[in-house]
Amino acid sequence: MTTHAALVHYHEIGLKGHNKRAFERRLRANLAFALGWTDERRIRIMAGRLVVPLGAGETAAAVERLALVPGVAFVAEAEIVPRDATAMEEAAVEAVVRAAAVGARTFAIKARRSATDHPETSPEINRRVGERVRLATGLAVDLTRPDVTCHLDVVQDQVLVYARKVPGPGGLPVGSAGRVVALLSSGIDSPVAAWRIMRRGAVVVAVHFSGRPHTDASSEEAVIEIGRVLERAGGLGRVYVVPFGELQREVSLAVPPDLRVLLYRRLMVRVAERVACEERAKALVTGESLGQVASQTLENIAAIDAVATMPVFRPLIGNDKQEIAAEAGRIGTYGISTRPHSDCCTLFMPRTPETHARIDEVDAAEDLLDVERMVSDAIGGMRWVDFACPVYRAPGIWPASSDAHPRR
Repeated sequence: MTTHAALVHYHEIGLKGHNKRAFERRLRANLAFALGWTDERRIRIMAGRLVVPLGAGETAAAVERLALVPGVAFVAEAEIVPRDATAMEEAAVEAVVRAAAVGARTFAIKARRSATDHPETSPEINRRVGERVRLATGLAVDLTRPDVTCHLDVVQDQVLVYARKVPGPGGLPVGSAGRVVALLSSGIDSPVAAWRIMRRGAVVVAVHFSGRPHTDASSEEAVIEIGRVLERAGGLGRVYVVPFGELQREVSLAVPPDLRVLLYRRLMVRVAERVACEERAKALVTGESLGQVASQTLENIAAIDAVATMPVFRPLIGNDKQEIAAEAGRIGTYGISTRPHSDCCTLFMPRTPETHARIDEVDAAEDLLDVERMVSDAIGGMRWVDFACPVYRAPGIWPASSDAHPRR
């Protein structure tokens, strides 16, 4: 009897020691959530892979969906057949035909026998199945650079046969590395930073600073759309939207123009930390890249971080704009981020921002502001949108829902 399945392979989890089983279970739960399953036990953990049983008509779509989940190295569309010579050959022919692109000329068979009681060795399986595939398809054998590679994994009392593989994001399963708060704009950089930290197993709670009431809602709408893209990986729990325009105006009227941007950023850090405390997050995440704009010099980053009381992660610090834009394209946020929108980044900007600020000067300028009241105003005006995330539990400190805090 043939069973259709998606085979989920991982890399980094395999390097874990005594904790490996916990990472596998977390990944299994996330895969079940991605498919909308309530019973994760349907997914079997078998010899360094996870086997997801599927119906014949749903395999291809499920493979694409599972390939978005952090922790997954690749997903294969597979058939599970008995350890019978004819069944193995027929499944291999079907797998090669299904995976062969237009113009494919060559193939290879790669058998791996982890069930040592199987009578054939791996080379013997390769030769026997390879000859059957050659006769059935007319493709030539090429063991060096084949157009199609068909794998036959002999495990326990069955054989897993697959040729089509879809690469996944790799990394670690969401929920294995705690919770962070990411400062999320509608630009190119910060969604990539959030994605990278999500790929390392962290649950992301995002905070977006809107320019309202001095801008329209376009940046907020873009961020929610970006959230829908990041949601596919199952690592985004909630996006808080903070009305920031009036606070920026207050800063611009009180402090030297060249220090405005740094004081905006310090205020954002303070608000994000307040959210992080309620969310029980352990770090902040930003999309800054060293030297990309005036606020991202070493001196200015130090001036911003001087008010932080928890770690501030910058996953993009060593990347240039082209690299970041290319990654945004791969994860699906680039098109949204490059649409015209108005956000707080362009509000009340000085003509000549400071690029090498001294912390004492920024501290002195900040003394002109009622920082605690401004943070409270920001928190009081927040609203939020929740996203589908298998391991996110909202804090109880704020109302579950209200007109002021609409939920999805």
